[in-house]
Amino acid sequence: MQFSKFGEKFNQYSGITQLMDDLNDGLRTPGAIMLGGGNPAAIPAMLDYFSQASEDLLASGDLVAALANYDGPQGKNTFVKALAKLLKDTYGWNISEKNISLTNGSQSGFFYLFNLLAGKQPDGSHKKILLPLAPEYIGYGDAGIDEDIFVSYHPEIELLDNGLFKYHVDFEQLKVDDSVAAICASRPTNPTGNVLTDEEIHKLDKLARENNIPLIIDNAYGLPFPNIIFEDVEPFWNENTILCMSLSKLGLPGVRCGIVIASEEITQAMSNMNGIISLAPGSVGPTIANHMIEKGDLLKLSTNVIKPFYQQKSLRAVELLQQAITDPRFRIHKPEGAIFLWLWFDELPITTMELYTRLKARGVLIVPGEYFFIGQEDEWEHAHQCLRMNYVQDDEMMQQGIAIIAEEVTKAYQQG
Repeated sequence: MQFSKFGEKFNQYSGITQLMDDLNDGLRTPGAIMLGGGNPAAIPAMLDYFSQASEDLLASGDLVAALANYDGPQGKNTFVKALAKLLKDTYGWNISEKNISLTNGSQSGFFYLFNLLAGKQPDGSHKKILLPLAPEYIGYGDAGIDEDIFVSYHPEIELLDNGLFKYHVDFEQLKVDDSVAAICASRPTNPTGNVLTDEEIHKLDKLARENNIPLIIDNAYGLPFPNIIFEDVEPFWNENTILCMSLSKLGLPGVRCGIVIASEEITQAMSNMNGIISLAPGSVGPTIANHMIEKGDLLKLSTNVIKPFYQQKSLRAVELLQQAITDPRFRIHKPEGAIFLWLWFDELPITTMELYTRLKARGVLIVPGEYFFIGQEDEWEHAHQCLRMNYVQDDEMMQQGIAIIAEEVTKAYQQG
């Protein structure tokens, strides 16, 4: 069969496809230790809450209405209005329902945004999305209809005490010219758990404004919900910012609900694309989230249940890793948010792609670091020395997986 150019591009087996295949296979494989994919933790208090909310919405008829009716292409009106009011009241943002559009998951939202802004332009030029530092989210990598739509830069690496390190944006090397369509960064960052400081965000905003391009912030783990962010930073939005959020890490990945908060021009464009590509976003997720806002529970649960659960889990995972791997060449990115730890094995004699293969053969699923260095043409050794580990499993499973990682890493260092 002859596929189109589009078909050839999106028929390739990508890093994000492998990650999701591993997640699906692992869930169906008895004994698999799932330290790879991005499925959120099954937090008992949140599962109980969603169960009760579903009962309430079923009793009121709202759940059946969500299942039985289309929303408009912008997304469920009641949720969009309630969210706009919540953000305006909480942060004083100059925002209304005209600034919010929904998508069928944030992955769809980024596909829309990247191709709305980057790639081949009407004047024949080619523009790219600037990632201020890589590693960045694996799901961006193959999202362009056109090839080569990303450019990124190596981070500055700050070595910290206690076997930790932290990435920073290297503003000295950052270059924004006419070839850049937008700046994009995740905060907290998937895969590293890095949180861009308030100063870094304001510098990126200034750069974007000076060059008349938007700043896209991937806020899937951030403030105000699900608030899996452990640093004392401020949420950020203005009309030049495209803030992308999600219901997934609240514990609702199955409802596939992404949220884009932007200028009215972007909202209208996203709604138009929704109408053409999917008619309308799904209704169930927004119905549940609207219920949470009406009850005053969305921010409260994020702060009092979700954040402390993941913070405790991250500290425990660091403790287990440092007990198991004592080689001084091993460092962990300071856990500042998200649901992953980023492990750096300096001078590792094999790539983490090879390490991934060895671990998978032993029933442990992680994600090799190579996939996250998007938009870089040079071969950087550091990119082959890191891996992403999900820390949401229970302690026993996590400890078993870490023990196997420690064995394979020790073996690799010893064999040279």
